[in-house]
Amino acid sequence: MRRIMMTSALLLAFLGTTFAQNKSVFCSPDGKLKVTVSNTNGQAAYQVSQEDVVCIASSPLGVKTNFADLTQGLVMKDCKTSKVTDSYTLNTIKQSHVSYEATEAVCTFEKEGQLAMDIIFRVSNRDVAFRYKIYPKKDTRVAVIENEASGFMLPEGTTTFLCPQSDPMGGFARTSPSYETPYTLDAPMGTNGWGQGFTFPCLFKNADKGWILISETGTDGSYVGCRLLNEHDGLYRIGFPQPGEMNGIGSTTPSIALPGETPWRTITIGTTLKEIVETTVPWDLVKPKYSASRDYTYGKGSWSWIIKMDPSCNFDEQKNYIDFSAAMGYRSVLIDALWDVQIGYDKIEELARYGREKGVGIFLWYNSNGSWNDAPQSPLGKMDRSGVRRKEMAWMQQAGILGIKVDFFGGDKQPMMQLYEDILTDANDFGLQVIFHGCTLPRGWERMYPNYVASEAVLASENLHFGQGACDAEARNGCTHPFIRNVVGSMDFGGSTLNKRYSADNQHGTTRRTSDVYALATAVLFQSSVQHFALAPNNLTDAPAWAIDFMKQVPTTWDEVRFIDGYPGKYVVLARRAGDRWYVAGINADEQPLKKTVTLSMFDKGQQLTVYSDNPQLEGSVKTVKQNKKQQVTITIPPNGGVVIL
Repeated sequence: MRRIMMTSALLLAFLGTTFAQNKSVFCSPDGKLKVTVSNTNGQAAYQVSQEDVVCIASSPLGVKTNFADLTQGLVMKDCKTSKVTDSYTLNTIKQSHVSYEATEAVCTFEKEGQLAMDIIFRVSNRDVAFRYKIYPKKDTRVAVIENEASGFMLPEGTTTFLCPQSDPMGGFARTSPSYETPYTLDAPMGTNGWGQGFTFPCLFKNADKGWILISETGTDGSYVGCRLLNEHDGLYRIGFPQPGEMNGIGSTTPSIALPGETPWRTITIGTTLKEIVETTVPWDLVKPKYSASRDYTYGKGSWSWIIKMDPSCNFDEQKNYIDFSAAMGYRSVLIDALWDVQIGYDKIEELARYGREKGVGIFLWYNSNGSWNDAPQSPLGKMDRSGVRRKEMAWMQQAGILGIKVDFFGGDKQPMMQLYEDILTDANDFGLQVIFHGCTLPRGWERMYPNYVASEAVLASENLHFGQGACDAEARNGCTHPFIRNVVGSMDFGGSTLNKRYSADNQHGTTRRTSDVYALATAVLFQSSVQHFALAPNNLTDAPAWAIDFMKQVPTTWDEVRFIDGYPGKYVVLARRAGDRWYVAGINADEQPLKKTVTLSMFDKGQQLTVYSDNPQLEGSVKTVKQNKKQQVTITIPPNGGVVIL
């Protein structure tokens, strides 16, 4: 009996050594962000705090594979830290030159005496990111990731600014989910969206202590696109795609070769929204996957479909829009769906030649569809298979086409993520730029794929044409995107219309509630290196001359962004710099006029500023004011109005 008791005591001592809590603490370069990684009873967890304010409470870590459960029975061997620096130039995001500095911690875990995985953390002065590196076990060289334990425990009292994930195979022609649902703002925690969680990025307000943005980056064809599931109360977890996506084709789980790494989970933390708006974490953590096949250029363009719909995709109208782009000094025209039957390949070549004479290139629309939804618009069957796709792209290269807009994708399963990557890779071989619509969120793709331009992944301008409700809510949505969707990736919104009505004659259809100055402001607020604005040739004569002149010269590539003021869904004031010129833009979605005195330190004291502003009737005008000694300007923005200062 005594021998049994001694054996039991030794066993308990062994278990205590194996599973006792051990932890590692590491900080951002400035020491303000602190991450604590712990291992309690064989389960890994982490916590994030900012100057002693808990932002992410103790949250689970780990993955479960088809050959090992790496969420339990773990032993943390060590956490080796080092300094990571990077400097890169990228003129297709919010900041053209980025200097990145972070603390990297590689936390190594064993299971059953064998190396199992590393959890790799990066902590910069405003961002925390982590991913898993999974190692082989004996002869196992591939793995299916069945689920991730990765969680985010938000503090009690946190409110949410989230975009619900839609059910698969719903909406127009069974094309959902396509990241085109409205945000729920300032809502309490506890719901799971419409039952399927939330699309990234996800914004949270930690009571009066600051803001938290959760997203992911680095996703390519070797993984799935993920969503955020509310498990209970304040605990949110990484979720994989829904079974019904892609018309039920393919698994919801990713398969990886070993050793293999998962995408990065990112957490941006700020005492104000400044850190959220100005973060570059989606691009800091990734590298280019290939070299650009040519020097890609960017700029503005026109687009007939948003005002005039499918019938406008004919030869004469597109020639008219080429002339319009030339008159505006624009780089391109986007020719939308049905061009293959309503114009034809030979006539597209003729339009391309005509455009070259005018200094205007062409983007062509394509349907991505293979077998994942019912979207009928053509060209069909040109983008889902490599041989057909490359033949089509070779024709485009010969015809001098600038790029493509590919629409109607089928979800976030691994085969669909592979299709995105394959389209981008093939397009680069033929010197084509790529815009995606009806699609997933970009995840660091501007840096990963040099010919990638932008994605929709938002309730974009087409909804303004299709429903008055979208027009009524335009300002509210416009005051949301700069804080959430557009923070993490280029957003192809297709807005800034100067028509009063969404129709070919500008007399019928839905009615725009926002002002002309609002349209100018969103040309600055919404970031994408290629912008196909919702302007029309009639705007040369029926829109204010000052508005047309502004839309002729507004940049689409930026060197710097600065948050000035705002609140999601209510109002926003941002500044962007192109070269040595600053553009300050603001819009208001509140029911009352917004009156603010803002400090504009980017302008010199006493400098003459050009101000575009609205009166209470949303009638715009242009005036000059002088920057005072405090470098402050008082602005008043009526509901649905805007302001631009330069």
